[in-house]
Amino acid sequence: MQVLCRGRLTVYPPRGNYQLAVDHIEPLGAGALQAAFEQLKARLAAEGLFDQRLKKTLPRFPMRIAVVTSPSGAAIQDMLNILRRRAPYLGVTVIPALVQGEDAPRHLIRGLELANRYALGEVIVLARGGGSIEDLWCFNDESLARAIRASGLPVISAVGHEIDFTISDFVADLRAPTPSAAAEIVTGYWVEVLSRLRDSEIRLRNAIVRDLMTRKTVLSHLAARVVSPKDKLREQAQRCDELYLRLERAMKTRIERSRAGMERICGQLDALSPLRVLERGYSIVRDVTKEQMVIRSASQVRTGQKLKVIFHDGYANVQAIE
Repeated sequence: MQVLCRGRLTVYPPRGNYQLAVDHIEPLGAGALQAAFEQLKARLAAEGLFDQRLKKTLPRFPMRIAVVTSPSGAAIQDMLNILRRRAPYLGVTVIPALVQGEDAPRHLIRGLELANRYALGEVIVLARGGGSIEDLWCFNDESLARAIRASGLPVISAVGHEIDFTISDFVADLRAPTPSAAAEIVTGYWVEVLSRLRDSEIRLRNAIVRDLMTRKTVLSHLAARVVSPKDKLREQAQRCDELYLRLERAMKTRIERSRAGMERICGQLDALSPLRVLERGYSIVRDVTKEQMVIRSASQVRTGQKLKVIFHDGYANVQAIE
């Protein structure tokens, strides 16, 4: 490669060799590129493309991101490794694009348009590894800068190393020092929340263990004071047997008393029974034709009337003569 050097020319006297002590070195043409970079930066800044008020806020917990980069570059591999480690559930859509050369800006712009048109992610990452100013020059393209600003999705510029700056860094909603740093940024809140969840889980587990130990101690003290369930059941079983015997005796006494009372009442009823009167020689006369009406007086009897005479051991049908 051709380089532009600035330094001091010295001579080594013993052999007469010329030496160049270099104070500064840069690729040939880098100075011109730097001047063009500064001019474009000043012009876009004057238009307000770098205004902080225009920058969109990144989603705190994205579920999918779109990465516009070269699929064969080391940058995407580093990002994927970090994303798998920090947030394996985070979806990643890689949009292939050239990241160096004259056609690179057109590819990068197309990647931005695809990500926006089909909502391929909640945030877009423009990623490329480090390189010289010539290698990264496609990210200083004015059309790319305007496409970044026009993006409906927030854009992270992750181009080069930490010391490298491009126009896309200034116009993007956020600049990441490296592609790996961009992967850490988009997963930052996820990692923080997971860390808090793990801490909460540990605290909760410890609290549960302490509570269980306290309860175990209390139960141990109570167990020493509580009567064995078997003994309690045995005592209750004996109590039930005792109550059963008492109930059985009480029922027998009650039944005997009830039987004696019933026998006394039956004797009284039997003494008053008409059948007992009939046994002493009396009889009952009923009128056969008038629904067995009892004849209580001789005046109720007519000549030829059919009567039914009931004795203690049966009855006889008769007819009144006079």
